[in-house]
Amino acid sequence: MDPGGSCVPDDPDVKLMMGGSTLRKVKSRSWKKQRNFRLLEDGLTIWYKSRWAGKGHSTFSVTDLEAVREGHQSEVLLSIAEEFPAELCFTLVFHGRQGNLDLVAESPKEAQAWINGVRKLIHKAQTMDEQERLDQWVRDWFQKADKNKDGKMNFKEVKTLLKMMNVDMNEEHALKLFTTADKSESGTLEIEQFVHFYKILTQRDEVWKVFQDYSGDGEMLTLEELESFLTLEQQEGEQSSHHAQELIQRYEPSETAKKQSAMSLDGFQMYLCSQEGSIFKPEHLELQQDMSQPLSHYFISSSHNTYLLEDQLRGQSSLEAYIQALKRGCRCVEVDCWDGSDGEPVVYHGHTFTSKILFKDVISTLRDYAFKVSDFPVIVSLENHCGVEQQTVMANHLKQILGDMLLTAPLNGQVPQQLPSPQELRGKILLKAKKIGGLEERLNETLTDEVSDEDEAADGDADIPNIEDPPTEKNKNAEASRELSDLVVYCKSVHFHGFEHARSNSKCYEMSSFSESKVKKFTKDAGAEFVRHNSRHLSRTYPSGLRTDSSNYNPQDMWNVGCQIVALNFQTAGLEMDLNDGLFRQNGCCGYVLKPGFLRDANSQFNPENPKEQPGYKQLRLSIQVISGQQLPKVNQKERSIADPLVRVEIYGVPQDQAKEETSYITNNGFNPVWNETLNFVVHTPELALVRFVVEDYDKASRNDFLGQFTLPFTCIQTGYRHIHLLSKDGTPIPPSSLFVNISISSAETGPSD
Repeated sequence: MDPGGSCVPDDPDVKLMMGGSTLRKVKSRSWKKQRNFRLLEDGLTIWYKSRWAGKGHSTFSVTDLEAVREGHQSEVLLSIAEEFPAELCFTLVFHGRQGNLDLVAESPKEAQAWINGVRKLIHKAQTMDEQERLDQWVRDWFQKADKNKDGKMNFKEVKTLLKMMNVDMNEEHALKLFTTADKSESGTLEIEQFVHFYKILTQRDEVWKVFQDYSGDGEMLTLEELESFLTLEQQEGEQSSHHAQELIQRYEPSETAKKQSAMSLDGFQMYLCSQEGSIFKPEHLELQQDMSQPLSHYFISSSHNTYLLEDQLRGQSSLEAYIQALKRGCRCVEVDCWDGSDGEPVVYHGHTFTSKILFKDVISTLRDYAFKVSDFPVIVSLENHCGVEQQTVMANHLKQILGDMLLTAPLNGQVPQQLPSPQELRGKILLKAKKIGGLEERLNETLTDEVSDEDEAADGDADIPNIEDPPTEKNKNAEASRELSDLVVYCKSVHFHGFEHARSNSKCYEMSSFSESKVKKFTKDAGAEFVRHNSRHLSRTYPSGLRTDSSNYNPQDMWNVGCQIVALNFQTAGLEMDLNDGLFRQNGCCGYVLKPGFLRDANSQFNPENPKEQPGYKQLRLSIQVISGQQLPKVNQKERSIADPLVRVEIYGVPQDQAKEETSYITNNGFNPVWNETLNFVVHTPELALVRFVVEDYDKASRNDFLGQFTLPFTCIQTGYRHIHLLSKDGTPIPPSSLFVNISISSAETGPSD
């Protein structure tokens, strides 16, 4: 890819961005400061600094951006709407958990140029192929390191740059390659020459060896040779001949080779690094499951305290938190409602220092963002602390703002014998809350007798310990507004009185919430019964009130017994959210994943504590040869140190499947470490297992630093030689960081050893 703005050559918007603009950066109603912004020559870096000389500057890459919002589409810009009209305002939205950048231009024309220009550049960055992406990554580093901006680098500067890129290499070898790349013999490399230098530096022996195993002449893979690689190594079976031809067309850079239906080493490496060469079966990334079964047959991506961006004691409540959760495929959001001082209900974590947002604004945000990434239903889990009056206000907001999106009556007017399917509920928002009476009849009594204090705690999220409700609160809340109650259709919250009671009395549209400790107790005491209950009823689980830091429980324990709505703090990065992202990465990231057959069967005997009793039980052996790593990220860009990486593979599933194995660490090489170590596992319930690959920087004195991870369901693994494209702590891609592995799955004979 050419450097400079040539990525969108004569575009007037991009030209204006390169010329630079003075934009106001807005952080709050009172913090609005002018900054000079411009797009650098590489066409991908946006640079800005304060107008005062001598102050430092900041940069970010277009590849860090997810979208541009036009007008007053953030809380900050809404708060200054009177001062700055919508046509001057726009918001740059970053991937992951990085905060947005709210900006105000000096004229509508300038705002429009930035909005259109950034959108074009984002589109360009998203449509780059693997090779262009890698080239761009190398160019970005070059730009960062070229301090005097003369577009040249001598050997000393290149050595420093390599260290920044996590490369520690033999100086003699580096100098030899530097001289080869320095075609003009000037003692410096220009950007094109540096890209060439980088390519010869990163030639991968381990890929070359695999290529040599199948190539007759060591130069090319013929169509037949590529087919036999796909059949024998990649286990592709029947489809390999047609697929081989497709791969050559798609990844072979040389036209001559294409004409001969052959693949060069370059093409082979590009295929292996592509989505098709990745560990995740491409067909499982698409929407490919049966979506016509009852809601209770699916795992549903679910968020807890959705309104929080930080912890639940003094974090900020924010509409942005709802947008972020919905963008991650979340299909069940939580709304904690309290009486507002001016008759408008507010949302926040009661009796804490978290800030408040208006209920009606939350509902407007849901209307705008609920179906952007998935059109399957969204459940609004209402934690209702309001008096009757404001409950009625809530009901009116729900009806007026959501209109037809809100499901207000059973489908086809029938009382259901089983829950409807995600397919039937496409584009609908469902309310989960308490209901007066059932769908069968409309009773006239209020909820006063139905809701005891114990029920309140058992059904909703338990409040933070040692914080008492004011005495008036309970009496005020004991009544329910008929208007709000009537909006509850398929998700009526009820107190759980035991499995037997539920079996003989509960309607399919009644559901209960369980704290993490309750789930653990029921799983231990009555695992198979819990599984059967969850085949017919929805269950929501939530983290303990003691987790004031908004940490998460391991969702796997809940999925093992078929709980569908396993609510996690989406704002808290870490293992638990990695597992959630991993499970829901399949099936088009639509937020719904069909549970395995044994969790959908009303007569199931499955018990996660003892999976061997399951009919058709068969354990599998998973063997992972961890071959090498590529361009692992640095923990700390400023430090001179280079990573000592190790790879750990973790299995999460039924208790018997929980396992971890790791490679040794490689000293001082985060660039192209080679392990060639094999890790072996036996998996008893593959349908429930998730496999997590973690790369860490080994440290003998303190905890290892996290470098990257990737998590996926066992059932989505492609065998053979595969790349694993690593993700950051936030779950966002960090190209070109990857692992190269060889995976085999085989039947494991049951024996005394396991």
